[in-house]
Amino acid sequence: MSTSQSEGFILAERYVQMLISHNPDAVDGFVALDYINHNAFVEDGREGNRTFWAGFFEAIPDVVGIMEDLVVAGDRVVGRFTYRGTHTGPFYGVPGTGNPIEMRSIDIWRVENGEFVEHWDELNLLDVFQAIGVIPPLNLGGAGATR
Repeated sequence: MSTSQSEGFILAERYVQMLISHNPDAVDGFVALDYINHNAFVEDGREGNRTFWAGFFEAIPDVVGIMEDLVVAGDRVVGRFTYRGTHTGPFYGVPGTGNPIEMRSIDIWRVENGEFVEHWDELNLLDVFQAIGVIPPLNLGGAGATR
């Protein structure tokens, strides 16, 4: 295993430990100061990342994050995650509902100098927004669903 692959696994483990501990300050151990985040909901930089996670843990204080898959290749780390919890605080501007949520993500990080320096993700926000009542459930099956 190359040094960059080892770093990728170590950084992913630090990310998971941050999820387990619900400690947004743990980003100091894996996110670069000038982190670039290709996610419209999260500001660039380590502080932007810390702010996002603090709000996330406030909105879903019982969240459990599970790493389903991890692939490390070259300077890229790719993880598939599932997050489950109860929406009790403000989330993307929506007040707490008490509803259970399940959010899935596929995250891609670029590693440089032993830190995550860039990030892309895909999230199932349609399901999340339906669970918290922002978007009504869709009728995707049954009679008349395609009319």
